[in-house]
Amino acid sequence: MQRDPIVLQQSAIHESALVANKVLRNTYLLLAATLAFSASIAGVAMAFNLPYPGVMLTLLVYFGLLFGVQKTANSAMGLVFVFALTGFLGYTLGPIISLYLKAIPNGHSVVMNAFGITAVTFVGLSAYVVRTGRRFTFMGGFLVVGILTAFLLGLGAIFFHMPALSLAVSGMFVLLMAGMILFQTGEIVNGGETNYILATVTLYVTIFNLFTSLLQLLGMASDD
Repeated sequence: MQRDPIVLQQSAIHESALVANKVLRNTYLLLAATLAFSASIAGVAMAFNLPYPGVMLTLLVYFGLLFGVQKTANSAMGLVFVFALTGFLGYTLGPIISLYLKAIPNGHSVVMNAFGITAVTFVGLSAYVVRTGRRFTFMGGFLVVGILTAFLLGLGAIFFHMPALSLAVSGMFVLLMAGMILFQTGEIVNGGETNYILATVTLYVTIFNLFTSLLQLLGMASDD
């Protein structure tokens, strides 16, 4: 007996929604775990006053671990690479936070404000997308070009010691990361992203970049 096409379509839509909800749940659970793990590693780095590994080494390890995540995202080994990556970024964050706490008179307020704005931005934008179900696919190309441009400008600002450019890049990253939260969450909610490991890494790196960019902007404003 042939089934009604409308019934089949509704069944497919329902199944797709169940898959999307499962990916969203698993993504947020893993994201919470990686953020907690990363924060604990940052705390250890601060407690033992561990040094920052340097820009080139940080980039080398970061892209190496990111490549490992991409290659193992469909296996249990992917989780190992996820925690290795987020743990390493947590380690790099420790010396950065320590620098702000020691170098700026109100460094504690700067760090807490950056953390608070990051949390409110992520929760607010994520809740908006989950509630409305909107998809931001149209932003994909713009975000890729924008992030690549900001990354290259950021490297130029570091190597040529250009504080003004570095500040502008931080501002660019804040806007781009806000867009990335909308884009990635929309992809998860609408079934465009079905791998929770890849989704977690994207959101984690987005939060990391948003926090560090806000830290620099607020730190600069505090110095003025």
